[in-house]
Amino acid sequence: METIIKNLEEKGEKTLSVLKEDLNTVRAGRANPALLDKVMVNYYGMPTPLKNIANVSVPDPRTLMISPFDPKSVSEIERAINMANIGINPSNDGKVIRLVIPQVTEERRKELTKTVKKMGEEAKVAVRNVRRDSNEKLKKMEKEHEITEDDLKDALDKVQKTVEKAEKAIDDVIAQKEKEILEV
Repeated sequence: METIIKNLEEKGEKTLSVLKEDLNTVRAGRANPALLDKVMVNYYGMPTPLKNIANVSVPDPRTLMISPFDPKSVSEIERAINMANIGINPSNDGKVIRLVIPQVTEERRKELTKTVKKMGEEAKVAVRNVRRDSNEKLKKMEKEHEITEDDLKDALDKVQKTVEKAEKAIDDVIAQKEKEILEV
C-alpha cells in the first residue's frame, strides 16, 4: 500500500520536472541558455548536446553567446541551431555565435500563455492517470483481502491528497511561467 503511494509521489515529481524542462524551451523574450538544451549538434558524426561542446553565456538580457570549445565546430553548431527551429537566426564571427532574442509581441505572448496552459493541463492529466492506476491497484488489493476496507479508504484519501499536492505544484510552475511571459 505504501509503495503505491510512494510510486504516485515519484511519478508526480517526475511529471513536474519534465514540465519544467519543457517550459524552459518556451521563449519569453528574454535570453535563457535553457532555450538551447534540446539542440543536438552533429559533432564528428555523432549527435551531441550543444552544452557538451560549447559554453553558452548571457552577455545581456536579450543575447545568447555560444563559444565552442572547438572553433572548427562553429558552422555545425550554427546549422544545428537553424535545424532546431527555435525561431532565431544565429550570427557568427568565426569564433562565437550570437543569438539575439527578438522582442515578443503582445499577440505572441498570449499565444505562448495558451501553450503553457496546455502543457500544464497535459501534466495534470498524466498525474490523474497515475491516480487512476493507483486507485485500481488499491481496490484490487481490498478485493483480494490484502487490505481492509478502512485501509482502502485511508489509502484513497492519501492518493487524492498526493494528487492535489502535485496539481498545485504544476499550477504554481505554470503561473510563474505565465508571469515571466507577460512581463515586458
